[in-house]
Amino acid sequence: MRRTVGLWWVVLTAVGIAVYAPLPYLTDTLRHLARSDVGIAATYVDQPGWAQAALYVHICFGGLALLVSPTQFVVRLRTRFPGFHRLCGRVVIVAMIVAGVAGLVMAPANMAGPVGTAGFGTLAVLWTTFAVAAYRAIRRGDVAAHRRWATRAFALTYAAVMLRAWPLVLVPLQTAFGVDEVTAFDRSYLVDSFLSWVPNLLFAEALLRRNRGRRAVPQGAGSSRASLRMTASASSAAETTLSRSTLSGTSESRW
Repeated sequence: MRRTVGLWWVVLTAVGIAVYAPLPYLTDTLRHLARSDVGIAATYVDQPGWAQAALYVHICFGGLALLVSPTQFVVRLRTRFPGFHRLCGRVVIVAMIVAGVAGLVMAPANMAGPVGTAGFGTLAVLWTTFAVAAYRAIRRGDVAAHRRWATRAFALTYAAVMLRAWPLVLVPLQTAFGVDEVTAFDRSYLVDSFLSWVPNLLFAEALLRRNRGRRAVPQGAGSSRASLRMTASASSAAETTLSRSTLSGTSESRW
């Protein structure tokens, strides 16, 4: 039950941010968004054209990756519609790679300074690397490795959600201690350059380790049961042979 609720929470928040985040940038100019203080528009409005282009590419392809990725974790879709699963997988991997490269280009111009460059830059490199690793694994037929790399890649994709969720906690926490709201947001965004994705990745690794352990237990249990059945069969056969020998000896003594 908890697993189902958690899955639906991830799906709904991913789809919500995938639709909500790119929408202002697709319906208005960057300069007007900057005047209205929408998102990170003010950070990039005076940047060179290549940086602004990277921003739009990152937003669009990152949103696409976030929107389509949840379909890859639905078991029924994978088993009943494998062609659809493969098609969505290709879309997700391409979107992750393109958005990751664009994110790396954007990183030096972020609003959190050198710390943000390190945090968001590392995120972009790992995101692209994991997506490529997932693709290479499925190309060589290693489904288990593909799923592991895809899980890690989605954990980093979900940073788009946590980047917006953490300030809802961190900003009020600081303002409660007398910090003004602007300073509180700047500080939270600074921390967010790592906090938005590092816990996600740690959680994904813990989940993968737990699932791997669960798979190992049934296999061992199955082997133990098989050994017990073989031992029981051998004991039964030995008892039968012994009984027959005893009866045969008794019959011979009678004759």
